[in-house]
Amino acid sequence: MPVEFLNHKGLFLLMRIKMNENSVNWHSWQWQVSNSIFSTRQLKMLLGDSPWAELPQKVEKIYPVKITPYYLSLVDPDDPNDPIARQSFPDIEEIETEVVQDSSEDPLNEHEHMVLPGLIHRYPDRVLLLAAHECAVRCRHCNRKRTWRRPEAIRNMEQIDEVCRYLREHPDIREVILSGGDPLMLPLEFLEQMLRKIKEVSSVEVIRIGTRVPVTLPMKITEGLVDLLKRYRPLWVNTHFNHPLEITKWSRRACEMLLCAGIPVSNQTVLLKGVNDRTAVLKELFTTLQAMMVRPYYLFQCDKVMGTDHFRVPLSIGIEIMEDLWCKIGGLCMPKFVVDLPEGGGKALTMPRHLLAIHEGEAIFRTLEGRKVRYLEPAGSD
Repeated sequence: MPVEFLNHKGLFLLMRIKMNENSVNWHSWQWQVSNSIFSTRQLKMLLGDSPWAELPQKVEKIYPVKITPYYLSLVDPDDPNDPIARQSFPDIEEIETEVVQDSSEDPLNEHEHMVLPGLIHRYPDRVLLLAAHECAVRCRHCNRKRTWRRPEAIRNMEQIDEVCRYLREHPDIREVILSGGDPLMLPLEFLEQMLRKIKEVSSVEVIRIGTRVPVTLPMKITEGLVDLLKRYRPLWVNTHFNHPLEITKWSRRACEMLLCAGIPVSNQTVLLKGVNDRTAVLKELFTTLQAMMVRPYYLFQCDKVMGTDHFRVPLSIGIEIMEDLWCKIGGLCMPKFVVDLPEGGGKALTMPRHLLAIHEGEAIFRTLEGRKVRYLEPAGSD
């Protein structure tokens, strides 16, 4: 088995996977999916005497487990603070942490904006389509944990036809965002039919796909999948790296294949307590992404979703990190720090606060070094 993309701790875990692994199988996304880990019992067998081995089984009754062998191999089983494990292993805090006052299963009020089953119309010029139910890995910070046991995604072509009828009736919609679940986990035939039907709606100019496959199952980015996607350009891919350890030879290759096919790749990171809530971690992540031509697009404040409260970082800390980063990395490395507001309020920008005041033709700015600088407006301006 090729091991150049694994850390030595990952090899320890990998050796304990009793599933007939070899180099051919490891390269196969089908093998990765069929040999995914679906229980804490399996994890305990693989982890041995690791500090992560004592996993709470009662959590998976509410929030199930799913991890690909590939993503599991990135875990350092001796590190009790491993960021990959924290994102993918069940934690008792998911069900026992005191719920924050306004946390809910659907904090963004997606149901209120669901105009058809699986179709969310919250912004005037774009819609979000829950195109798939399954993901390669069930991320513990998922903002749609409610759907793990109660799927909301579309299921058949008849529903796609209904979606396309809605798009034709609302010609102001110029962009369709495929989300889920992970659209790139769909069978290729179904995905192609979906893309073709959406593309046939003349008012739709752009398709965007949200996917974590390049991070958690990069073998799924095959030549066949890439050839399919490039037929439906302009098409954009937004992926979801949260930590530098997720950037491996495999994930780089997956992103490179998409980019070489003319498909832009951007990244949406979620600010997560105990995973990436430090300037040094995010600096390494964003600069490495830029170097591989994946644009850091958003840094999201973790949504107020039930079962994720233990991941949430105070907003003031996120702002501090962003202001610190502003001094240390270039603009192309800097994502927009946003909060997806509760009650369907949409995204709100929270950027480094350099403009302190503006009054009577004069603005006061704070420099990177902390000095205050006066900026006069043009003479005669209101």
